Amino acid sequence: MTDTVRITPLGGLGEIGKNLTAVEYLGKIVVVDCGIAFPRDEMLGIDLILPDTRWLMEREDDVLAFVLTHGHEDHIGALPFVLRRLTRPVYGSRFTLALVKSKLDEHGLIRSVETNEVSEHSRLALGPFDLSFVAVSHSVPDALAVVLGTDLGAVVVTGDYKFDHTPIDGRITDVNAFARLGEQGVLALLGDSTNATSPGSTASESTVGQAFHQIFAEADGRVILACFASHIHRVQQAIQIAHLHGRRFAVSGRSMQKNVNIARNLGILEVPEGAMIRLAEIDDYRPEEILILTTGSQGEPLSALTRMAFDDHPQVGLNEGDTVVISATPIPGNELSVMNTVNRLLKSGATVIHGRESGVHVSGHASQEDLRMMLNLVRPQYFVPVHGEYRHQHIHRRLARDAGIPEEDIFILENGDVLEIDADNAELVDKVPTGMVFVDGFEIGDEEGLVLRDRQQLAADGILIAVLTVDAQTGDSVAPPELVARGFLHDDERLRDVLAECGAALEDLMGELGAEHVTGQKLIREDVNQCLSELVFRRTRRRPLILPVVVEV
Repeated sequence: MTDTVRITPLGGLGEIGKNLTAVEYLGKIVVVDCGIAFPRDEMLGIDLILPDTRWLMEREDDVLAFVLTHGHEDHIGALPFVLRRLTRPVYGSRFTLALVKSKLDEHGLIRSVETNEVSEHSRLALGPFDLSFVAVSHSVPDALAVVLGTDLGAVVVTGDYKFDHTPIDGRITDVNAFARLGEQGVLALLGDSTNATSPGSTASESTVGQAFHQIFAEADGRVILACFASHIHRVQQAIQIAHLHGRRFAVSGRSMQKNVNIARNLGILEVPEGAMIRLAEIDDYRPEEILILTTGSQGEPLSALTRMAFDDHPQVGLNEGDTVVISATPIPGNELSVMNTVNRLLKSGATVIHGRESGVHVSGHASQEDLRMMLNLVRPQYFVPVHGEYRHQHIHRRLARDAGIPEEDIFILENGDVLEIDADNAELVDKVPTGMVFVDGFEIGDEEGLVLRDRQQLAADGILIAVLTVDAQTGDSVAPPELVARGFLHDDERLRDVLAECGAALEDLMGELGAEHVTGQKLIREDVNQCLSELVFRRTRRRPLILPVVVEV
């Protein structure tokens, strides 16, 4: 077999979320990360978006394992759905695996999936790969870069990272390890591009604590702090600083409660004795003695903070004098939801602190100077900017050129592209099927998105139902067509006129079909659909969903 490395991203390129990259060597595949994306506003009724893994299923005999960089949803959220059909061992750090096991337990998979804990000190053989890891700082504990060693050289996947020299847990990005990799020779670097548009260096997580000190000291009432439930470093700072200011804390939101419990059980989150109370006990203390940690920093409709904002939370009602801190920036696409939540919070009389200028949030991703530092440390032969929209990848490519990597050795890939690297060259050689798979409640949708398109059509132009009663033997119409419209036209009189015209057109059509003795339901439905679609669009410039119903008697 030809000695080549193939890199095939199935998600996370040209977009934010659903990160999944397959690295293949000597016919064997290791999958790095398996994440979800969150639906956009036009994705009506959709809860989650998964990467399309049809190609992986076709190659299932060659897939060795899933290897995880860290525990954020856009890197691990799709695992339970994918592992149902492709059961393989999962490798990840202690905190990452704790989050994964919680998900597997919820999906009834905890006993069928093998999990293997690794750390920055781990070295193991996985098929033809020599697998190792590098510690990186990020906005979740125990984040790792993944190093896939081959005879051609190492493929380094940075995962999400920043260079934080004063991290809350004291676990810094291991600059020396990356430098050693650079000295040994790195075949390809797959680098996080999320913050490629941000100049300078990303600030340390510890700077957020300064803002928390001021807020907790000056707030006259309760402080309600919303952040990502996985941001244990942020939660740790809030708890410690609140304790210094005489505040006890309670937790609201299912995912926040779960992650706080996991982190405490692992010894990652330290809670001063007596500092934590139950949410039901907050009214037993004066407002200035309370901190509430909550979910909802992205304006999620069912999150605890949003329910507070809309006066729908069973235990926390907002009062004038409360201070709400949104310690996060909106994920692209969530801006409107966040602003709606902020508006409602303000209407309740609460003071709301959010945004970059407030100092209550710093990114967990490397900015431009940090990206330059990574490129100069690793000095890869080939570079692939990943984890970002095209604009992020484009700027990251420019930074790589500035770092001395030749233009022809930098590849901006799209999901599904297959980059093949051998001893002498790297080139795009194939394109595999990829796309989005929708999760709707308990259902996993089709890759083509037919249901979603129907929903969008219903939302835009409504529905027109045509009920036709025909003789099963001759195909003759035995009753006038019945037409029902919903969400179609605003003007009732105009609607009656259009429906009357549609009814007349259908009577003519059914007469023609009866004369030709057309009896097949499928043929009748197709002719009715075409007739109504053309007529309705000509009269209204709308394209409602046409639903013919043929009743045979």
